[in-house]
Amino acid sequence: MKTQDSAVSHSSRKDAKAKSADKGRSKPAANAKDRLWSEHPKTKALLSALAALESGDFSVRLPSNWLGIAGKTADTFNEVVTLNQRMARELVRLHQSVGRDGRLNERASLGEAEGAWAESIELVNGLIADLVQPISEMARVIGAVAQGDLSQTTAIEIEDRPLKGDFLRTARTVNTMVDQLNSFASEVTRVAHEVGTEGKLGGQAKVEGVSGTWKDLTDNVNLMAGNLTAQVRNIATVTTAVAKGDLSKKITVDVRGEILELKDTVNTMVDQLSSFASEVTRVAREVGTEGKLGGQAEVRGVAGTWKDLTDNVNFMASNLTAQVRNIAEVTTAVANGDLSRKITVDVRGEIRELKNTVNTMVDQLSSFASEVTRVAREVGSEGCLGGQANVRGVSG
Repeated sequence: MKTQDSAVSHSSRKDAKAKSADKGRSKPAANAKDRLWSEHPKTKALLSALAALESGDFSVRLPSNWLGIAGKTADTFNEVVTLNQRMARELVRLHQSVGRDGRLNERASLGEAEGAWAESIELVNGLIADLVQPISEMARVIGAVAQGDLSQTTAIEIEDRPLKGDFLRTARTVNTMVDQLNSFASEVTRVAHEVGTEGKLGGQAKVEGVSGTWKDLTDNVNLMAGNLTAQVRNIATVTTAVAKGDLSKKITVDVRGEILELKDTVNTMVDQLSSFASEVTRVAREVGTEGKLGGQAEVRGVAGTWKDLTDNVNFMASNLTAQVRNIAEVTTAVANGDLSRKITVDVRGEIRELKNTVNTMVDQLSSFASEVTRVAREVGSEGCLGGQANVRGVSG
């Protein structure tokens, strides 16, 4: 109010001065004394200084050696100009320190200024504080976000005064940003925990109200989780089928990188298992069902246990072939009347019992044939009657 009153008074004085000047220009000076005063050098100096002050030149000063009323007028004028100059310099300093250098704690000061001067300084400092406080509050929240703390929000009231205008809009924008970041981080953490730790596939991040980069990030996280779910489930389907003996399934999902290497490895494993199973089945059918001896399983590219299994199957088939063929040779020779052959192949277990039985049979047949031949020769050729065939160990 004081500032407004001062402005009104100044305006009134200015108008009065203008009217007086117009009146003076329209009429001759009232008397010679007025003409003498207006032509006085001090009056001209004061008018010149006032004109400089009006144009914003705060370096102008009236002489300090004037005496009397003129001296007091000069001193008062110089003090007013000095206060204006100090005010201008203080505003320049604040512009540099606060606006350019970012020293937000700087404030204006005119020392022991009073009245409208002190009020002006208080208004300037209040303006700086009103500008700085919301900015500092937003900087605090943004700094917390930069450190990963998404629990902070910008206050929309400062010292019991609600923010308004652009400050309120900016504060709400910052708070919305923090809320979206918090929601995004929570959803990504949830999906990562479900998929990576708990093994729950199929999870998707749901962040409402996001757009731009935040939506792209959410979509990328969901794409990653979706791809990982499809890949793991496809691999699980194939390996489960293998565990159940179904070797017809393969991993078909589109993958890249190390997952592609895993896909190729599993599919190669399925191919080798399928080839191994087919070859073992073929050899078993040929030997066990069709009676085709000599068959061997041929499984390409296998190593480790699969090669050992293939070698063991082939070793079993080879041994069985050698044993059966040796038994067949001996029994065929017996059938052809050749009792000189015996089973010689190295065997164990029940096959060994069979070997011993057949060889014992051959021995007994050979002994029986020899005794019958001897008795027949003695009786039929040599006329020695009374001969008897002695064949030990025979029965039945």
